[in-house]
Amino acid sequence: MTIAVIGSGLIGRAWSICFARAGHSVKLHDVSKPALDAALGLIDGALKELHDSGLLDDPAAAKARISTAATLEEALDGASYVQENVKETEEAKQEIFAAMDRIADPGAILASSSSNIRASLFTEDLKGRARCLVAHPANPPHLVPIVELSPAPWTDPQVVARARALYEQAGMVPILVKKEIPGFILNRLQGALLAEAFKLVADGYASTEDVDKTIKDGLGLRWSFMGPFETIDLNAPAGVADYIARYAPMYWDMQHEQAQPRRWDQALSDVLEGERRQALPADRLGDRQGWRDRRLMALIAHKRDAAKKIGN
Repeated sequence: MTIAVIGSGLIGRAWSICFARAGHSVKLHDVSKPALDAALGLIDGALKELHDSGLLDDPAAAKARISTAATLEEALDGASYVQENVKETEEAKQEIFAAMDRIADPGAILASSSSNIRASLFTEDLKGRARCLVAHPANPPHLVPIVELSPAPWTDPQVVARARALYEQAGMVPILVKKEIPGFILNRLQGALLAEAFKLVADGYASTEDVDKTIKDGLGLRWSFMGPFETIDLNAPAGVADYIARYAPMYWDMQHEQAQPRRWDQALSDVLEGERRQALPADRLGDRQGWRDRRLMALIAHKRDAAKKIGN
């Protein structure tokens, strides 16, 4: 299958890797020629890192499946699937989807990597609106396999099914957003945790470092291989109903307090920025991002090995 990836930033490059390592031909396009010119070199480096981590057998073959396209028309020519990654505004999405709907083969699926903008907000007036949906990844998608499939009310269910099959074949883990909602599922869950984390720091209960430790050395250890519902199902002797019976009053009381969130104002931003820059100077952010990606690759390799040895 030929897949067009529109936008050669971090997410577009990562999608190119996902599809190419799964055996698909990828045509990568960007309106910025310098960005497009740099993309293949950056992709080559990421592929080599995957190989060094034992996550990719043949990086050269994957790279050979990726080419660049100077124009949108060239990128969409012959493409059966399109993954869009342009600026995160309704206007930008409306403009690119109108162009893609006009140019792409009528049978091609048009998917957006939008992290918040619902498909209904930029596809309603399109002739081919039934083939459009959001397919929102985590960052970066070639290392974090979740992808949220969020169709508009008019998206053809067969389009969703075809998209799901493609992502599964590419090694992704698709979930279905049954009804459109701002932020979809991932960002709403992340936002709920961030809201409480910000509030705990703002109200003087804990430092940013200790909040991070609570996740990475506590909740995150379990969450790396099971979700919140399975977690609580296993945390009470008789399962989830037993957990609810034991702890519902405690959580209900906390929810009333949490219903009064703290605004992310400049004063709070200054506190968080100060604590984070003390822990990690700004000139080391890039190095730490590379460290994060290497840790993610090691975790993926570990989870794969563990699944083989002890099951899912």
